[in-house]
Amino acid sequence: MIILATVFVTLAAALHVGIFIMESISWTRPTIWKRFGVASQEAANTTRPLAYNQGFYNLFLAIGAVLGLIFYGIGMHASGLALILFTTGSMVAAAIVLVTTGRGYLRPALVQGVLPLLGFVLILLS
Repeated sequence: MIILATVFVTLAAALHVGIFIMESISWTRPTIWKRFGVASQEAANTTRPLAYNQGFYNLFLAIGAVLGLIFYGIGMHASGLALILFTTGSMVAAAIVLVTTGRGYLRPALVQGVLPLLGFVLILLS
């Protein structure tokens, strides 16, 4: 069970690194801002500072999840478990908040929230 939990937590972390890249590095590229429902290049340029900041939140959650897996793997079970549960729980909570912004955000929230939810549940069952 721990192997499966590790796979889902790792995938959740990788997804959040990808979100970081899109939001903090590539935000003003049309393929990226259109994916996020931004209306124009001008709007993307205007919202760039917000996306930049938001992307780093995703990166920090990913780093925390990976550190949690490392700590758990080297025998620091309590601190590793705490980091894994905090970061994956935060990822799920962010997905829930995303759903509350409108019905059009259900799909992105599922993309953002399913992997960490599975990791969270499986790590608890391990």
